[in-house]
Amino acid sequence: MTNVHASGLVIGDRGIMVTGPSGAGKSTLVLALLRHCAATATPGWLLGDDRLVLSAANGRLLARAPARIAGLAEIHGLGARPVAFEASAVIDLCVQLLPASEVPRLDPAEAAEFVGIAVPSLAVPQRVVAASLPAVMARIADSGASRGACVGVAG
Repeated sequence: MTNVHASGLVIGDRGIMVTGPSGAGKSTLVLALLRHCAATATPGWLLGDDRLVLSAANGRLLARAPARIAGLAEIHGLGARPVAFEASAVIDLCVQLLPASEVPRLDPAEAAEFVGIAVPSLAVPQRVVAASLPAVMARIADSGASRGACVGVAG
């Protein structure tokens, strides 16, 4: 198992991990995606905010929040608040928050590797939710048949 600086969520049956340096907007993007899910009646749950524990199982990347922060999301100016969450999930997409100058204009088919498992990745600009949210939702819509599965529900 590996503990990484990342946030994650589940949208429908897709596990999404958001990576980037401190202050890049991981929590902001995850909360915006969850608000979008609520506004569009799309099932969505927090997986973990700020830290995820990753492991490999049957060729898939699994993620969960460390127990001490499970079900908590950091809301700017308010601190950690309880939110509906998924205990663990298969990660189907890694969203990488990068400086705008490093984000390719067209999204190449790339993968990110964690604990020996490659998952599709999507590079989006740091702290630009208006551009990142539709890109993530489009990637999920374009991803075809369901791969991921929620492993357990809590909250």
